[in-house]
Amino acid sequence: MANSILGQALRIVRLRAMALILALPVAACDTLPVLTSTAFPGMHGAPSSAQVYYVTDRSAVRGAGPALNYGHERSASMAFGQTELSFDKLAVDAGARQIRVRGVTEHLRFPATPLPLSQTKGEIVTDRDALANYNAVGRAFQDRVGQLLKEAGQDQVIIFVHGYNNDFDEAMTTMANIWQATDRNAVPIAYTWPADNPGLFGYFKDRESGEFSIFHLKETLRLLAGVPGLKKIQLIAHSRGTDVATTALREMVIAARAADKNPRSVLKIDNLVLAAPDLDIDVARQRLIAERFAPAFERVTVYMNPSDGALAFAQTVNSGTRFGRLSFEDLSAAERESIARVGNVYFIDVSGVVDPRGHSYFRENPVVLSDIVALLKTSASPDDPVRNLSRIDANFWMLEQFPDVIFQPSDR
Repeated sequence: MANSILGQALRIVRLRAMALILALPVAACDTLPVLTSTAFPGMHGAPSSAQVYYVTDRSAVRGAGPALNYGHERSASMAFGQTELSFDKLAVDAGARQIRVRGVTEHLRFPATPLPLSQTKGEIVTDRDALANYNAVGRAFQDRVGQLLKEAGQDQVIIFVHGYNNDFDEAMTTMANIWQATDRNAVPIAYTWPADNPGLFGYFKDRESGEFSIFHLKETLRLLAGVPGLKKIQLIAHSRGTDVATTALREMVIAARAADKNPRSVLKIDNLVLAAPDLDIDVARQRLIAERFAPAFERVTVYMNPSDGALAFAQTVNSGTRFGRLSFEDLSAAERESIARVGNVYFIDVSGVVDPRGHSYFRENPVVLSDIVALLKTSASPDDPVRNLSRIDANFWMLEQFPDVIFQPSDR
């Protein structure tokens, strides 16, 4: 009898766990069309097309004919290229556009890493020819970016690092949407890692692929920081992408300080934007706050929704409150005081303008996106009227609805 009851209980637990896992691909960083509008603040004229660049360590895939794309499998070598995108009119809204990838061109491919190594008298030595080849591709990448900056008359790049369950096309259309909203005031580069793994356990496969990609993101940021004429890097990361980005940056900050260099000068990161971060808050406290992560950047802005549905699932299958669901009330008095002393970190609560369970609000909710645009274009502080924020306390702010906003809050 006891064994029967126990067996029934275990079956119920398995069914509930399976239901939770089945729900994850739907709840997390969903792959839906990205919409923009010509009436959005900062957008001048009706866009019809765009070129957005990428760095990826996804494996290349080809469909019918010569069409190139990239899948969820990992590649040991990074690729740099460009995508052609169209902004197609929608019949249901004359002022809106649906962004689509129309073509992909790969310009450069780095040698696979790790490069061949040997050990000589206890010292690890990289193969000279392989290193020379890798460095040559790196210089070609820097030359390309430098030329793009000159052609655009810009001195900054904007990088987007996507989250879980995003395919290549979604990474590119999201980057295009953000870039268009900022009035194309930087060279846009999407860093797209091998996410969008299929199956019941896709979330966990994506998580490990994010870890796989950290070295390549570090190399991308290192090379970009060395581009002549580049003064600023604006970096936006979403969901699981915040873990990829902050881990890479943390290691680079440690390396810069170990070399007795100022990481702010080395990295050139102006704004670091973490949208709906899928990070364990306890891990973030120890690895980011305790290790003085934020002073390495001009400013860090974290967008949070305390009832974020996708992060609620992530919180259930992992351990600890997710950073993107943090609220001011979650912090102890000592933590509030500690955070208040860090003058360049700002926490933005978006719960007043998005759906209660919203997760992809950073790209689709016009009020949130307009705040990100104001931040990237003007570097305005939270108390500037252009940001439309009200202070909760210390470094915590509430994003308010614009009284004359022409959009309704997104359901994302």
